[in-house]
Amino acid sequence: MPTLTTFRAVPSFAVGYVRDLRVRWALEEAGEPYDVRLIGFEEKESPAYRHEQPFAQVPVLQDGDMTLFETGAILLHLGERFPVLLPRDPDGRAQVTMWAFAALNSVEPYIANLANLVVFSMEQPWAAAQRPVLEEIALKRLGQVDDWLAGRDYLAGDFSAADILMTTVVRLLDGMGYVERFARLTAWRDRCTARPAYRKALAAQVAQYAPETEAA
Repeated sequence: MPTLTTFRAVPSFAVGYVRDLRVRWALEEAGEPYDVRLIGFEEKESPAYRHEQPFAQVPVLQDGDMTLFETGAILLHLGERFPVLLPRDPDGRAQVTMWAFAALNSVEPYIANLANLVVFSMEQPWAAAQRPVLEEIALKRLGQVDDWLAGRDYLAGDFSAADILMTTVVRLLDGMGYVERFARLTAWRDRCTARPAYRKALAAQVAQYAPETEAA
């Protein structure tokens, strides 16, 4: 049974957004049971944990004799076992892999920069001038994904690991009104987050970090 390592506790603003959600969701889509190993913030810098995750981050997945970090790598690894995450035909696999990298490299950095500014830095004197710059590139990326979704239910054929990664990227802007400017992107996000596996994965994370909080 795979073992997912994540933090024992996180600040309230992070509940529902910790990146172990990506792995939980993938395992739920695959119908694969898993164990959870919890670590404290003080443990992430320990030599033992840095041997598993050199950047002192979560999650880590232990699957048999293999230990993996980085959610993109973990999801593609799970896709090798579970076709619901990664198609078996070469063309389909290439398309999903392409969009997995796009989510993490072409979209996430810009979305995360904007989200971090709005959530953490708006009181800073430089934030008002910086926000339009970050908004412009984030909205450009969201619009490009929206354009791609024309005539498509998912990013690369059927639902896949790429949709898990991109959905969790887009959700960094929850409650800010940016995604809702794009009809196809909003419909796709809502389609992905309506999946039972997503709901189960989110509920598991919320129950772990904030038992009093209801998954939204």
